[in-house]
Amino acid sequence: MRFSDFEREQFARDGFVIRESVFSGDEVEALRVAVEDVAARVTARATREGAGPERTMHDGHRIQSSSMANIQWEWRDGSQEIRLVEPCTHLDDRLDALWNDARFIEPMKDALAVDDIGPFTSKLNLKRAKEGSPFPFHQDYPYWYMAAESAASDIATAILYLDDARAENGAVRVVAGSHHNGPAPRDPNAADPSLADPAKVDLDKEVIAEAPAGSVLFFGALLVHRSAPNTTGGHRRALLLSYQPAGRPLLNQLPWRPELLAELP
Repeated sequence: MRFSDFEREQFARDGFVIRESVFSGDEVEALRVAVEDVAARVTARATREGAGPERTMHDGHRIQSSSMANIQWEWRDGSQEIRLVEPCTHLDDRLDALWNDARFIEPMKDALAVDDIGPFTSKLNLKRAKEGSPFPFHQDYPYWYMAAESAASDIATAILYLDDARAENGAVRVVAGSHHNGPAPRDPNAADPSLADPAKVDLDKEVIAEAPAGSVLFFGALLVHRSAPNTTGGHRRALLLSYQPAGRPLLNQLPWRPELLAELP
């Protein structure tokens, strides 16, 4: 289950590794059922009378705290479709069990170059048919720096594809080798102060991380990436597990300090 020599070299050079068809079709289908159960329950709870308040983020998009998670709603005005739930694994035992799956743990030890790892946060991404919105160039590092400070560089993420990921349905696009440059210059014109400056991204190194359902994409906190909209008639769903060296606090146990962004480029 550990990285092969080729994968270690690729991860060091490019900042990511894709393993195709790690989970079987039956396993993926069972996880799709779990994810849709979670989405239905979270939506019902978040839209009930007396639900947690909704607020507007820097970029004008809607976020709400409910079910001990942050829920981002789709960008279209009035949409009741969820685009993101973080954290998510506490909402269903079938998702929580993934933290201890060797198909995540063993390669993550190599990604983080440690012998013992633990969870940092989890995320459910739902790019719904026709409505799945894009997300601009960014690194995970600035978001996590606001809580974990410099320890944010010790975090890596595994994305489990629950549907085939293709260019047309908004597959993740990674900029190979961008992790070597440290924290990316942030976009001075963006409403979200965490976004990377697209004018300083080497588009020649962009790779569309296409792979079939059941595949896993591993990448570190400093890799620049983005996603396009889902223009197809099918969903593109994904589960994200972010790991860190063992013994460190979870993201939701840390104070959130947006003022720390001022320390980054």
